[in-house]
Amino acid sequence: MQRRQYLEAVGGLAGIGMLAGCSGGGPEDDGSNEEGVTVDMVTEGQEYYFDPIGLHVEPGTTVTFNNDSGSHSATAYYESHEESDVTRIPEGGPQFDTGVLTQEGATEAVPFDTEGTYDYFCIPHKTVGMIGRIVVGDPGGPAEGSMPPDRDVPESGSIVDSGSVSYGEFEG
Repeated sequence: MQRRQYLEAVGGLAGIGMLAGCSGGGPEDDGSNEEGVTVDMVTEGQEYYFDPIGLHVEPGTTVTFNNDSGSHSATAYYESHEESDVTRIPEGGPQFDTGVLTQEGATEAVPFDTEGTYDYFCIPHKTVGMIGRIVVGDPGGPAEGSMPPDRDVPESGSIVDSGSVSYGEFEG
């Protein structure tokens, strides 16, 4: 069952609280707080994607990358990483790399304390466009104002305005 269908089935915001590991909020709540939120790493047929593909969180939030299906990583674009020749994270931000998670349900948590725009990719699926963006607080840094080299992602302003952009919304 897709995440959106599950959320509708379990009652909207109450389901967001259960899945994200945080308390539910009002209608404007994007499901994030200092406790954290989840980004799923998905293989669906010939599609490989992060869901949501765009996420806005406040500084101090931990993002948990969940291997929903397949084998995936969440790896920040930073020049000193062997799979990246550009830096697309704010100065002082985490140079995260979850490593390739092969077991369904495996997770890796990354704390985000530094404001700015973070672009990241899946090592095994970067060449087929498995890219995501997280905006922490206000947009900024080297990723702001341009797209990652491997595919387009939602604009930071759209991510901040909506709280998150699902893969289905962006691709649809």
